[in-house]
Amino acid sequence: MRDFLMRHGLWAVRALCTLEFAFGLLLLRAYLKKKRVILLLMACMSFGLFYDALVLSVGNHLGHSALHGFSRLRFVFHGMLLPLMLPICAEALDLPKPAKRAVGVLTAVLMAAGAVCGFRTDLEETEIAGIMRCFSSEATPAFAEKFLMMLSSGGAAALLLSGLAVWIRKKNPLLFIGALLMFVFEALGPATGNTDLIFLIGMFGECSLALFYYLYSGTVDPEPLQGE
Repeated sequence: MRDFLMRHGLWAVRALCTLEFAFGLLLLRAYLKKKRVILLLMACMSFGLFYDALVLSVGNHLGHSALHGFSRLRFVFHGMLLPLMLPICAEALDLPKPAKRAVGVLTAVLMAAGAVCGFRTDLEETEIAGIMRCFSSEATPAFAEKFLMMLSSGGAAALLLSGLAVWIRKKNPLLFIGALLMFVFEALGPATGNTDLIFLIGMFGECSLALFYYLYSGTVDPEPLQGE
């Protein structure tokens, strides 16, 4: 696996970038057709993943300033989009409106904090598998590093548990499978000793999540018309 990724990592990122853009468009089309908020949230996350992969796929063609500028935005988007997993969970579980409003307020606060932490991340350049990228350096404030990590692990855990509940209650395993695959790919790097390729291996899990978001969209009923 390592040999393959080291030789073809850049092309793998470009393929994942294309797929995530396609899933984002399909989810946006599903939202426009069905008018369900959960589909818009899923589309936003898919486009965020697309931007992340896009910056990595063109990093070799960007100058120092451009790479750092687009990467800074990548970290800000990362911090803002991770909390969207919470309202996705709330919508999938059909929580009461007061609970959804509370989740919405919490999500807005976390998004603002995530954006600040993403902006405060200190960037350092590196190249591996033909991919030039910026990563969080040791100079990043500890609070920013820990908060972004909390958003990532907490949001993924919430999605996994909510997906399990949806599977049990609605006999629909798609959200659970998507979240589980994301966890598996995130763990695959350390488990195989490829800690320097965690970001690349994890991208396959993110693309899998976008795929299962799209598959889940096919099971979502349209918003009822007023008066029905």
